[in-house]
Amino acid sequence: MRPRTRVPLFAAGAAGTAALFTAGALGLPTFGGSLHPYADRAVHQAVRRGTPNAVSSVNFDQRAFDTLGEELILLSAAVAAVALLRVVRTEEERDGAALRHGPAEVSDALRVVGALLLPLTLLTGAYIVAHGAQSPGGGFQGGVVLGTAIHLLYLAGDYPALQRLRPIPVFESAEAVAAAAFALLALAAAGAPPGDRIPALNTAVGIEVGCAMVLLLGRFFEQALLVREPRAAGDPREPS
Repeated sequence: MRPRTRVPLFAAGAAGTAALFTAGALGLPTFGGSLHPYADRAVHQAVRRGTPNAVSSVNFDQRAFDTLGEELILLSAAVAAVALLRVVRTEEERDGAALRHGPAEVSDALRVVGALLLPLTLLTGAYIVAHGAQSPGGGFQGGVVLGTAIHLLYLAGDYPALQRLRPIPVFESAEAVAAAAFALLALAAAGAPPGDRIPALNTAVGIEVGCAMVLLLGRFFEQALLVREPRAAGDPREPS
């Protein structure tokens, strides 16, 4: 797209967004007032349909299709990042790059702290996912905790142990299965009271988000560890 076309198109989109934002802001109720239409409706619907808490009712019942869209967006982002980084890695390896997997030189205190925090952080993430149906929190937050907790081993300098703990192909399959399970559960129960399906939906979200975080961080770390090997003397690719 040419710059002459890009600028007017952006200006039109920005003007439309600004108009909508202004109209929405002017229509907001007075700050600190007693009128809370959305909150009143959300709580009423949660009680009427027997959802354990209002947050879960909003996420998995009142705006379940929006939550499904967020899941698919995260899945698409993870797949795209993995595919792009995989291509870049292949090009680098053809050009003489190599992955060095040796443990980093970090202090013993950092290694001990990383090893101690790993099980505690994993337990915290599992707790958040498991109790998401009964209290605010759940799959999204717990999945992020689980996905990042594994990488405490990276911060502790033990990259070989991290590779053994999170085989990328397994997490790729688990993410796809969890996303498909969430979609099937959401579509199969569309229009019906949430009932006991919210814990299953919450668990599927936690697995999908956790696996997506592992995939993204794993591929970024691998890309960061690509170290270009010194080329042999006389290599025509060697800069003069």
